[in-house]
Amino acid sequence: MAQITFITGGARSGKSSFAQKLAESASPNPVYLATARVWDEDFRLRIERHRNDRSPHWINIEQEKEISACEVDGQTVLLDCITLWLTNIFFDNQFNTDRSLKEAKAEWNRFIKKEMNLIVVSNELGMGVHPAEESARKFADLQGWMNQHIAQQASEVFLMISGISVKIKGIA
Repeated sequence: MAQITFITGGARSGKSSFAQKLAESASPNPVYLATARVWDEDFRLRIERHRNDRSPHWINIEQEKEISACEVDGQTVLLDCITLWLTNIFFDNQFNTDRSLKEAKAEWNRFIKKEMNLIVVSNELGMGVHPAEESARKFADLQGWMNQHIAQQASEVFLMISGISVKIKGIA
Protein backbone atom coordinates (compact mmCIF):
# COMPACT_ATOMS: atom_id res chain seq x y z
CA MET A 1 0.00 0.00 0.00
CA ALA A 2 1.02 3.58 -0.63
CA GLN A 3 2.32 5.80 2.15
CA ILE A 4 0.23 8.95 1.58
CA THR A 5 0.98 12.58 2.38
CA PHE A 6 -1.97 14.81 1.47
CA ILE A 7 -1.51 18.55 0.85
CA THR A 8 -4.53 20.79 0.44
CA GLY A 9 -5.23 24.51 0.44
CA GLY A 10 -6.47 27.39 -1.65
CA ALA A 11 -5.28 28.60 -5.03
CA ARG A 12 -1.70 29.92 -5.01
CA SER A 13 -1.23 28.86 -1.38
CA GLY A 14 2.12 27.15 -2.08
CA LYS A 15 0.86 23.57 -2.31
CA SER A 16 2.88 22.50 -5.34
CA SER A 17 6.13 24.11 -4.17
CA PHE A 18 5.82 22.49 -0.75
CA ALA A 19 4.99 19.12 -2.32
CA GLN A 20 7.97 19.33 -4.68
CA LYS A 21 10.33 20.03 -1.78
CA LEU A 22 8.95 17.03 0.12
CA ALA A 23 9.37 14.78 -2.93
CA GLU A 24 12.90 16.00 -3.62
CA SER A 25 13.90 15.42 0.00
CA ALA A 26 12.59 11.84 -0.22
CA SER A 27 14.12 10.81 -3.57
CA PRO A 28 16.89 11.86 -5.98
CA ASN A 29 14.53 11.09 -8.90
CA PRO A 30 10.93 11.65 -7.85
CA VAL A 31 8.04 11.00 -10.22
CA TYR A 32 5.80 13.92 -11.13
CA LEU A 33 2.35 12.55 -12.02
CA ALA A 34 0.55 15.39 -13.80
CA THR A 35 -3.19 15.14 -14.32
CA ALA A 36 -3.86 18.38 -16.21
CA ARG A 37 -5.72 18.40 -19.49
CA VAL A 38 -4.94 21.23 -21.91
CA TRP A 39 -8.25 23.10 -22.09
CA ASP A 40 -7.02 26.35 -23.66
CA GLU A 41 -3.92 28.50 -24.26
CA ASP A 42 -3.84 29.84 -20.69
CA PHE A 43 -3.89 26.30 -19.34
CA ARG A 44 -1.12 25.25 -21.72
CA LEU A 45 1.02 28.10 -20.36
CA ARG A 46 0.26 27.07 -16.76
CA ILE A 47 1.35 23.51 -17.51
CA GLU A 48 4.53 24.79 -19.14
CA ARG A 49 5.30 26.95 -16.08
CA HIS A 50 4.90 23.90 -13.81
CA ARG A 51 7.21 21.87 -16.07
CA ASN A 52 9.82 24.62 -15.96
CA ASP A 53 9.63 24.75 -12.15
CA ARG A 54 10.98 21.19 -11.97
CA SER A 55 14.62 20.33 -12.51
CA PRO A 56 15.65 17.59 -14.98
CA HIS A 57 16.04 14.91 -12.28
CA TRP A 58 12.25 14.52 -12.16
CA ILE A 59 10.56 11.62 -13.98
CA ASN A 60 7.45 13.07 -15.63
CA ILE A 61 4.26 11.13 -16.28
CA GLU A 62 1.14 12.76 -17.70
CA GLN A 63 -2.09 10.88 -17.04
CA GLU A 64 -5.47 12.63 -17.19
CA LYS A 65 -7.61 9.94 -15.54
CA GLU A 66 -6.20 6.40 -15.31
CA ILE A 67 -3.62 7.00 -12.61
CA SER A 68 -3.60 3.32 -11.61
CA ALA A 69 -2.09 2.49 -15.03
CA CYS A 70 1.14 4.28 -14.09
CA GLU A 71 4.17 2.11 -13.30
CA VAL A 72 5.35 3.74 -10.08
CA ASP A 73 6.01 0.89 -7.64
CA GLY A 74 8.86 1.67 -5.27
CA GLN A 75 8.95 5.36 -6.29
CA THR A 76 8.32 8.68 -4.59
CA VAL A 77 5.37 10.08 -6.54
CA LEU A 78 3.98 13.60 -6.52
CA LEU A 79 0.43 13.59 -7.90
CA ASP A 80 -0.48 17.14 -8.91
CA CYS A 81 -3.37 17.46 -8.68
CA ILE A 82 -6.57 15.80 -7.52
CA THR A 83 -8.67 18.81 -8.57
CA LEU A 84 -7.59 18.63 -12.22
CA TRP A 85 -7.95 14.84 -12.21
CA LEU A 86 -11.51 15.17 -10.84
CA THR A 87 -12.28 17.88 -13.40
CA ASN A 88 -11.44 15.43 -16.19
CA ILE A 89 -13.61 12.70 -14.65
CA PHE A 90 -16.50 15.12 -13.94
CA PHE A 91 -16.40 16.54 -17.47
CA ASP A 92 -16.25 13.10 -19.10
CA ASN A 93 -19.23 11.98 -16.98
CA GLN A 94 -21.30 14.96 -18.21
CA PHE A 95 -21.16 16.61 -14.75
CA ASN A 96 -22.79 13.67 -12.98
CA THR A 97 -21.55 13.90 -9.39
CA ASP A 98 -22.52 10.40 -8.23
CA ARG A 99 -21.01 8.64 -11.24
CA SER A 100 -17.86 10.79 -11.01
CA LEU A 101 -17.37 10.11 -7.29
CA LYS A 102 -17.84 6.38 -7.80
CA GLU A 103 -15.33 6.34 -10.68
CA ALA A 104 -12.81 8.51 -8.84
CA LYS A 105 -12.91 6.44 -5.64
CA ALA A 106 -12.55 3.18 -7.58
CA GLU A 107 -9.59 4.50 -9.59
CA TRP A 108 -7.97 6.02 -6.49
CA ASN A 109 -8.35 2.76 -4.55
CA ARG A 110 -6.68 0.82 -7.40
CA PHE A 111 -3.86 3.38 -7.54
CA ILE A 112 -2.97 3.32 -3.84
CA LYS A 113 -2.50 -0.46 -3.84
CA LYS A 114 0.93 0.25 -5.32
CA GLU A 115 3.97 0.35 -3.03
CA MET A 116 5.05 3.99 -3.19
CA ASN A 117 5.70 7.12 -1.21
CA LEU A 118 2.77 9.21 -2.50
CA ILE A 119 2.51 12.98 -2.08
CA VAL A 120 -0.86 14.30 -3.22
CA VAL A 121 -1.85 17.90 -3.97
CA SER A 122 -5.48 19.00 -3.92
CA ASN A 123 -7.54 22.16 -3.55
CA GLU A 124 -9.81 23.17 -0.70
CA LEU A 125 -12.72 24.59 -2.71
CA GLY A 126 -15.20 24.77 0.15
CA MET A 127 -13.39 27.69 1.78
CA GLY A 128 -14.23 30.13 -1.01
CA VAL A 129 -17.32 31.78 -2.40
CA HIS A 130 -20.35 29.50 -2.79
CA PRO A 131 -20.60 28.90 -6.57
CA ALA A 132 -23.56 30.44 -8.38
CA GLU A 133 -23.76 27.74 -11.09
CA GLU A 134 -25.15 24.28 -10.38
CA SER A 135 -22.27 22.42 -12.07
CA ALA A 136 -19.74 24.38 -10.00
CA ARG A 137 -21.63 23.59 -6.78
CA LYS A 138 -21.70 19.90 -7.73
CA PHE A 139 -17.97 19.97 -8.45
CA ALA A 140 -17.23 21.62 -5.10
CA ASP A 141 -19.19 18.79 -3.43
CA LEU A 142 -17.30 16.17 -5.45
CA GLN A 143 -13.96 17.76 -4.53
CA GLY A 144 -14.85 17.89 -0.84
CA TRP A 145 -15.96 14.27 -0.72
CA MET A 146 -12.86 13.07 -2.55
CA ASN A 147 -10.58 15.15 -0.32
CA GLN A 148 -12.18 13.51 2.71
CA HIS A 149 -11.67 10.05 1.19
CA ILE A 150 -7.98 10.72 0.56
CA ALA A 151 -7.32 12.49 3.88
CA GLN A 152 -8.76 9.54 5.81
CA GLN A 153 -6.22 7.23 4.13
CA ALA A 154 -3.27 9.61 4.49
CA SER A 155 -0.74 9.26 7.28
CA GLU A 156 0.03 12.99 7.06
CA VAL A 157 -2.16 15.91 6.00
CA PHE A 158 -1.00 19.50 5.49
CA LEU A 159 -3.07 22.63 4.94
CA MET A 160 -1.22 25.36 3.05
CA ILE A 161 -1.99 28.97 3.93
CA SER A 162 -0.08 31.83 2.26
CA GLY A 163 2.95 29.64 1.63
CA ILE A 164 3.01 28.23 5.17
CA SER A 165 2.31 24.56 5.83
CA VAL A 166 0.15 23.64 8.80
CA LYS A 167 0.22 19.96 9.73
CA ILE A 168 -3.32 18.86 10.58
CA LYS A 169 -2.78 15.09 10.73
CA GLY A 170 0.20 12.92 11.57
CA ILE A 171 3.11 12.91 13.96
CA ALA A 172 4.33 16.45 14.65
